[in-house]
Amino acid sequence: MRFRPIFRVSRSNIGTELRRSFSQIHPTPQRPSFGIAFDIDGVILRGQTPIGGSPQALKRLYHDNGTLRIPFLFLTNGGGIPESKRAVELSSLLGVQILPLQVVQGASPFKGLANRFENELVIAIGKGEPAAVMSEYGFKKVLSIDEYASYFEDIDPLSQFKCWVTRQANEKNTSREAQLRYNVYSERVKGAFVVSDPIDWGRDIQVLCDVLRCEGLPGKDIGHQQPPLYFAADDLEYQAAFPSERLGMGAFRIALESIFNSIHSSPLKFTSFGKPNPSVFKNAEAILSQIFSNVYQDQETEDGVKGHQFDTIYMIGDNPAVDINGASKAGHPWFSILTRTGVFRGKDNHAKHPADLVVDTVEEAIDYILKKELSSHYSY
Repeated sequence: MRFRPIFRVSRSNIGTELRRSFSQIHPTPQRPSFGIAFDIDGVILRGQTPIGGSPQALKRLYHDNGTLRIPFLFLTNGGGIPESKRAVELSSLLGVQILPLQVVQGASPFKGLANRFENELVIAIGKGEPAAVMSEYGFKKVLSIDEYASYFEDIDPLSQFKCWVTRQANEKNTSREAQLRYNVYSERVKGAFVVSDPIDWGRDIQVLCDVLRCEGLPGKDIGHQQPPLYFAADDLEYQAAFPSERLGMGAFRIALESIFNSIHSSPLKFTSFGKPNPSVFKNAEAILSQIFSNVYQDQETEDGVKGHQFDTIYMIGDNPAVDINGASKAGHPWFSILTRTGVFRGKDNHAKHPADLVVDTVEEAIDYILKKELSSHYSY
């Protein structure tokens, strides 16, 4: 498994939006020297339900007039919908204004690959709207694995037993060729992107094995030039609405890798992004710096680059192997806070990946941060 630090902040797309949103900032005795990154599942939400006093905690990061007071973002391995939609969803659930820039998802680094695959046929795998996510990132020729598989009759031998697949098939035009946007029978898939947690593991593993073994053309001769495969994250488990943890994208990757390696002469090649990849934390630091600069309308620094150096960035997460491990790998200025509302529920600190601080809830974490950082400058 390899990690690649390729994601970059695009300042040109975000400055205007942030300045407009944060244009009425209160003067403050001292600008904060810290930022905050929140995991979502198991820290802020469980399913679609806020947990741990998260709405109240987040409101403390804003001024009374609703403008941002403390720079923060959400750093999640989840995804499946564009960051713009996720921001609207979070704003509604939490009662504060969240901008798309403040949402960094597992698939967000795929933006950095758009130029490489801009005019190549790629497939997007996962729940939600994986193809829409990739299109928003700048990919021009992208199909969801649902659509792609539908053009190959019998590629999934069990589809007739899947009521949801049968229902969708009956609603389609009987002439698949008439609906073809790209000639999938002759044009090779040049890349496969697992954007979010796959839904139909059996079919998706089958189709991916076909694509990857046959050099991008299912049903053709097996070759040795595997198309690139990318995973947005590698979480083995995560906290959802169910009381115990659910299998994540990392579990799907293990299943795919095991099967592929059993039927193919060469081992599966892939690249994984998401936490605990240190590059994800480096990118989050750059985004927080950009948020800070726009909130406080910083002038350009002497080297002509806008930015802000944080003394501390707090990572608040529930998964020791992902959130805490990632912050630890990233090093200064990251400070890890582990909550007991998700994957981790231990009494003491985690043995293998100990956090800098363990608390019960995100509200307790924010209380600690504000008391530590702002007690001499603000009323918190």
